[in-house]
Amino acid sequence: MTLALDAAAQDLLFREARTANTFSDEPVSDEQVQAIYDLVKFGPTAFNQQPLRIVLVRSEEGRARLVQHMADGNKAKTSGAPLVAILAADNEFHEELPTQLPHFPQAKDMFFSERAVRESSAVLNGALQAAYFIIGVRAAGLAAGPMTGYDAEGINKEFFGDGEHSVLAVVNIGKPGEDAWFPRSPRLAYDEVVTTV
Repeated sequence: MTLALDAAAQDLLFREARTANTFSDEPVSDEQVQAIYDLVKFGPTAFNQQPLRIVLVRSEEGRARLVQHMADGNKAKTSGAPLVAILAADNEFHEELPTQLPHFPQAKDMFFSERAVRESSAVLNGALQAAYFIIGVRAAGLAAGPMTGYDAEGINKEFFGDGEHSVLAVVNIGKPGEDAWFPRSPRLAYDEVVTTV
């Protein structure tokens, strides 16, 4: 069965793409990150909500603030990456719905007036956007090292401090370095995952 993407693109985005654990010193530019975002912002979400917020950590001071909240096994990776992105969900995303869903502006109050509903939706749809972001990093020819080993409460307080955001992942970004890859882990087969009714 032929896919619309050619084999090279399939390899770049999926088959050959891996979570990088080391990175080269080659910088990641603001232009690269903007190109990534300008591509992945079109990924689908419920009600066209866009809860993803991205904090780019470039400075040594910012890196030190972040690394203190990372799990011990992730500190060196985060310290050594040329760029680190903190991906978070904005739990007040609904304020933008009238402009992002112009054909149904009442969705803001009809579906998202309760905080618990907003938080649940923000995390789910923000996670979708985070996955698109990682694919976008790969599409830019860069490696991504997404991690969830961190003190979420500490990162939320340190980088957002408003109680309105929920960190989803920390992603190291750059060109892979020496010994960047662990061996490929197995994946479930089609017939272990898919059923037809």
